[in-house]
Amino acid sequence: MRISKVETIVIGTQWRNLTVVKVSTDEGLTGLGEVRMVGHTAALLGYLEEGAPRHVLGLDPFETEKLVRNLMRDDYARVGEVVMSGISALEIACLDIKGQALGVPIYELLGGKVRDRIPAYANGWYTVERTPEEFHKAAKKVLAKGYRALKFDPFGPGHYELSREERIRSISLVEAVRDSVGPEVDILIEMHGRFTPAQAIRISRELEPFDPAWIEEPVPPENLAALKKVADRVNIPVATGERIHSRYDIRELFELQACDVLQIDVTHFGGLGEAKKVAGWAEAYYMMMAPHNVGGPIGTMANLHLVSTLTNFKIQEHFNDFADSWVKDIQQGMPELDPADGCFPAPTKPGLGITLDEAAALEHPMENVDFNLFKTGWERRDVKVE
Repeated sequence: MRISKVETIVIGTQWRNLTVVKVSTDEGLTGLGEVRMVGHTAALLGYLEEGAPRHVLGLDPFETEKLVRNLMRDDYARVGEVVMSGISALEIACLDIKGQALGVPIYELLGGKVRDRIPAYANGWYTVERTPEEFHKAAKKVLAKGYRALKFDPFGPGHYELSREERIRSISLVEAVRDSVGPEVDILIEMHGRFTPAQAIRISRELEPFDPAWIEEPVPPENLAALKKVADRVNIPVATGERIHSRYDIRELFELQACDVLQIDVTHFGGLGEAKKVAGWAEAYYMMMAPHNVGGPIGTMANLHLVSTLTNFKIQEHFNDFADSWVKDIQQGMPELDPADGCFPAPTKPGLGITLDEAAALEHPMENVDFNLFKTGWERRDVKVE
């Protein structure tokens, strides 16, 4: 079996463009991968258009290690988000093909399951005004869907430091959510790399009475020594990793032991094989895995296959119950969250287990999205540029 074609379809929404990569073979099997880029979708499409003829066409789709190695090595350039995102989508699509050919779910290719139930947390639910009353009401809707955990960024467009007024306002939103969901539900505080170490430490200490399960990316991702400074001085677990894109770049994070929860994004990290390697490495440092995921059903199912196999898994991020519900009609096969326990069941179908309605996807072309986390009102996700 050989790869005969690589195609892309961009599903445009108001705040995210989902690039689906379709890999076809000379024996008639096709596989799917997906990635959401922030502001670089056209660059990803260009990379795939240029790289597929050189590195992908004619390759055996079973040889995913060779695929990833060639794409990371043979262009003789530092790998970054665009390159690793393209590699991820291609690798996941090839694993989809391999699973279909063998008649097994992808998780069987990664060592097999260690769990049948996958706990998840909701994101994207707080598209409301930044008032305690509105956050309180929105959090109730998350509970109504059966989630036992939810994540949010209460800090508006904050950068480096907040004014005293804004800091008090942000803390009041966390207080409102804790009051809304009660003590049995995990709340996860997203900081989006906003703060200086000193500000992150101060805010984290003010958050302690509300018992967050973690603070996420408290400082910008480029300076891991700054992250360690925060981790050493707060009493809340620290999560990070979504903007680290290769195992080589993650080495320093492990050596510093600068976080407690690792959040690599499998769609930006070279795929499931690379993620599996790093998860094993993380376990040697007693770090838990909670993969970042802002994808549609294709990206989410890739995550479910991976975390089914991880012995150091914590919880899985999920957006699709609070964003663009019609995307689930285009990418079909994703199981629904079970409200009885706030978990997804492990996948069961061969390969990835998702089908794509290409005709419906083409009805939603790429949008001109300006998703700027440092712009007032970004949390409303009303960011399509007309």
